[in-house]
Amino acid sequence: MIDRYDAYLFDLDGVITPTVELHRRAWQETFDAFFAARGETPYEDREYFASLDGRPRFAGVSALLAMRGIEFPLGEESDDGFTSVRGIGNRKNGAFVEVLERDGIAAYPGSLRLLDQLAREGAPLAVVSSSRNAEPVLRAAGLRDRFLAVVDGIVAAREGLAGKPAPDTFLRGAELLGVRPERTAVFEDAESGVAAGRAGGFGLVVGVDRGAGREALMAAGADIVVADLEELLA
Repeated sequence: MIDRYDAYLFDLDGVITPTVELHRRAWQETFDAFFAARGETPYEDREYFASLDGRPRFAGVSALLAMRGIEFPLGEESDDGFTSVRGIGNRKNGAFVEVLERDGIAAYPGSLRLLDQLAREGAPLAVVSSSRNAEPVLRAAGLRDRFLAVVDGIVAAREGLAGKPAPDTFLRGAELLGVRPERTAVFEDAESGVAAGRAGGFGLVVGVDRGAGREALMAAGADIVVADLEELLA
């Protein structure tokens, strides 16, 4: 099925590397402290998938707060406290970087095998991620040289690209590879990312179920859903 396409765009977290667990841990620590300080109901893991998973960091914070009926100012880029959306997001990013530097990261074995197969076929690959940490994560995993382009949260902010579920970052990834969306396959583990792939008119949208659930990924627009990319090996 996947060998019919000219290029391949991969989300990073949960598809190539298990950074989703690092992100979930960092969000848990951040919102546990935030809600405890406010006397709110404790943070629940379901809120990660409903509001944070796949979204740009500050958009995710805004979505989660909105779900709880909490209004906060956006704040300044340099904020680092529980006084603004950006402050909360920056606190989370600090926690994530600490975990990454301490524990390191490696690619999912099945994802690595699929990347190996696509490399042998000469297919151009790109990473399209909402994370602003995509470059350091790829370097830590020893994967940066496998991808011709990386469109991450930093690139999106610099170029004014709307984040997922808007298709803009995926479309930019295809543009950088010099391919048409309809001739490109997208691999995503988040509902918002799957919706972005579908909205962009990509030829194949593969949902990778790392916890979002098969039904949710199909409802968001996935053509197929797998538990691991190894299932797609020829």
